[in-house]
Order: sequence, then C-alpha cells, then structure tokens
Amino acid sequence: MTLNRRHFLQTSAVAAAPLAFVTPSRAAAAKELRLGIITPAGHSWNRAALQFGEALSKATNGRLTVTVFHSGQLGNESVMMQQMQSGALDMGWIQAAELGTRVSSVASINAPYLVRSTPAVAKLVKTPAALKLLEVLPRETGCVGLGWGITGMRVVFSNKDIKTPNDLKGLKIRINPTPVYRDFYQYFGAAPTPIPTPAVFDAMTNGQVDGLEADVEFSWNQRFDKVSKVMMPMNALFMPFAPLFSGRVWATLDTKDRDLIRQLTTQALDAQINDIVTTEAGLLEKFKKESIAIRDLSNFDTKPAIDAFDKIWLPKAPQIAELRAVGAKL
Repeated sequence: MTLNRRHFLQTSAVAAAPLAFVTPSRAAAAKELRLGIITPAGHSWNRAALQFGEALSKATNGRLTVTVFHSGQLGNESVMMQQMQSGALDMGWIQAAELGTRVSSVASINAPYLVRSTPAVAKLVKTPAALKLLEVLPRETGCVGLGWGITGMRVVFSNKDIKTPNDLKGLKIRINPTPVYRDFYQYFGAAPTPIPTPAVFDAMTNGQVDGLEADVEFSWNQRFDKVSKVMMPMNALFMPFAPLFSGRVWATLDTKDRDLIRQLTTQALDAQINDIVTTEAGLLEKFKKESIAIRDLSNFDTKPAIDAFDKIWLPKAPQIAELRAVGAKL
C-alpha cells in the first residue's frame, strides 16, 4: 500500500500522541469503510453502494467514508464473507444465494413462487417476515444484515424452441449454483450447469449450454437475446442481496454511527428497489422489439412444482411457509 501524505500525517499524529490520550472516540474519529461487491460498475447494486457512501460522507462531514470495490476485486462472495468475519473487510453486499448456502433459513427468500412479479418482490423484501431472516446472521456468520436489495424476477433464455418450463427437460441450463435453484430446475428435468458469470455469453454461443437463467437487467446488459431463440419469464425466482457489516467492526462503532449507517443503507436500498421496478418494465419493452420469441406463462400450473419443492425444503427452511403466505397477499 502506498503511503500518501494524508495517511502519513494521520499515522504520525497517532504515533506521537501519548497513549493515555488516544481514546476510542478519537481513534475512531475518521474511518474509511471498505465495501466489496461482485457486480460490475454501473449495475444498480453498485449505484446504490456509491449513493450510500456519498450520503454517509456528507452526513458525517467526511469523518466516515466508503470505498466501493466492484466486480469482485476483493474476491468472490465466499472470500468476502471470510474477510468480514475476520474484520479485514468492513462491508459486503452479498447475494442471498451465498448466505443461503451457510444458513438454510435464509435460503427461504430464494424459494420459487413466493411472488409472481417484480413489484411484488419490492414489497416482499420489506416485510417483517423477510427482514426477520437477517436476525440470525450475527450468530451464524459474524455479520450484521442491514436489509434487502433486489434483482427483478428471473427469466430463462434458450437456444431451443421451448414453450413452458416442462420443455426444459434434458436441457443444460446455466444457473446460479445455489441449492434452491438447483432443486427447482431439476424438478423440470433440466441439467443445472454452473458457469462463471463472465463466461455465460460464450457458453451460449458455442453450445456449451442450451440455456441460462438470469434477471432482466443483467440479461439486457449482456444481450442474451442475441444468442437465444426464446425468452421465458418464469415468474418464479428472484435474487435479493443483503448489505452486510462485519460484526467485529460493527462492535467498534458507537450507537449514533450504527443508527446512521442503518438509516442511510435503508435509503439507498429503497432507491435501488424503486430503480429496478421502473427499469425492468422499460427493458421488457425493449426485448419485445427484438426478434426473440417471448413466452407467456400466465396460464402455467405452478402447484405441482411448488408441492415438490416444498416437500424438500420446508423441513430445512420452514420460514418458506410464512413467506408464501405473505407473498400471496401482495
């Protein structure tokens, strides 16, 4: 790390001061928070992280600042979780998929058919039932959960002429590797195939997979319609993320700073969620103007898939039942 003038002066001042006068409040007076995130610059999650950092700096007159490391610069989400547990990383905006592999109850937020639209997703993640899932994180992961952000409902792209999810049988579908998604797509007979995100477009181009599933925002940015024949909105799954704070670092903050961080994180998440709801509607209209066929699953019977999934997952994550009940009213 290069020692610039500011860091040198700060370090020298602390070193020169008598130990008795370096109180916790003075030592924590100025702090740069390092925030890791896997999505690329320009993604809605990144825009929200930057908004949070700007608001925190403004509210504290620069005493607390945030540096956002996007595109997995600090490692994948598993690595960032380890860094937060040790206190080496202050914050990470982590997908529910990663959290669900560690805590089964948190995986319930990824269950299929909790809601059927992105506007309903936006409401679900703010309910007490969804926020309650984060309460176990300090004990189970050593991190403090500050709320939920979202992607829109996920869609399937295929280079085969599929008409319903039942046509996924025998197809190799690139999925997020979370066990919830694996079990859902295996029910339809697909062969879930995890592939690193940067390699997905090429995997579709060269026939390594027959299809993929992703959210609308990412799909438009990557232009998966250019390597697919069919786009099938599943109206089943979404992938939220949770801003996490290292429990070790959180313990060093005073109550006012904790409350401020919670407040500003909530504001940034509200803006991100509203952004997704608005943006997705426009992107779907753009897809309709392209040559790709878009399937309508409004009459597809989802009950058999729900029953089969819940048979596997309700014993592991009984919170799914409450989330379904809440989602049905949204």
